[in-house]
Amino acid sequence: MTEAMMEAEPVAQTDRQEGDTAAVLWEDVQAEHFSMLRLAPLPTDRATGGRPLRFVEFGRAERHSKDFSLLRMTYHLPGQKTRKEQNNLDIWVDHANRSVRVGPESGLQIEPWNRGLGRFMVAQGIHWAQKRWSEYRIEGTALANKDALNEDTRLRRDHFLKTQGFEVAYADPQHLKGSVKDAKIGNLNNTWNTEKVQIVEILDAAHMLQQAEQKIQEQEVTIKKAEDRVSKFRRDDAGLRFTIACLVTFAVFQAGLLIWIATHR
Repeated sequence: MTEAMMEAEPVAQTDRQEGDTAAVLWEDVQAEHFSMLRLAPLPTDRATGGRPLRFVEFGRAERHSKDFSLLRMTYHLPGQKTRKEQNNLDIWVDHANRSVRVGPESGLQIEPWNRGLGRFMVAQGIHWAQKRWSEYRIEGTALANKDALNEDTRLRRDHFLKTQGFEVAYADPQHLKGSVKDAKIGNLNNTWNTEKVQIVEILDAAHMLQQAEQKIQEQEVTIKKAEDRVSKFRRDDAGLRFTIACLVTFAVFQAGLLIWIATHR
């Protein structure tokens, strides 16, 4: 071994150790950049129930070193608690091996599901990786057996993966032992269903609030006019009741008077 090679080997080992250390330190990285997502109202689904209009906070953070890069994405639903393993997705890039790995190992767990959030998050990760490392390959992985126990759930999962450009394969005719094959990052699809999920910019959010305020004011005016009409009808009704009572009293008086005259002649 030459002197140059002996010097290069410790340097390479040091770089690798630094990369590994960075990857460990990044485990505690929290979202730093946020945007708001609008979940469009959708028809009620037999599996997931009602799907009303909702707004979700989408957060992301990036880290880079010589050996690794990380994109961490999370969702936060106002007023709703989720488990730690839910609504998180990591895209780990290994530059030495020119490979991409998706985490967490437990799989992507989205709440609420069947709203397009999973596809949106995966599309964001693919787009991020394609900008710099389209020639890298994403590692294949085995699919959870529990998702294959229900045929409808399995078909939803497979459709989701195939839509993003992944190839799903099964080792058994019962479609229980499924896996996703390795794929080139540049061949994947970085789009999502924009009819289900829309990114709401700050100005758009302000415009939405302004429109909502205007509609509230218009409704208040309409309600006030309706209340005034109801009050007028009530006053007219009270006046009519008084008039009718007076007429009835007068008629009874006249009838009594006529009876008295007739009996005293």
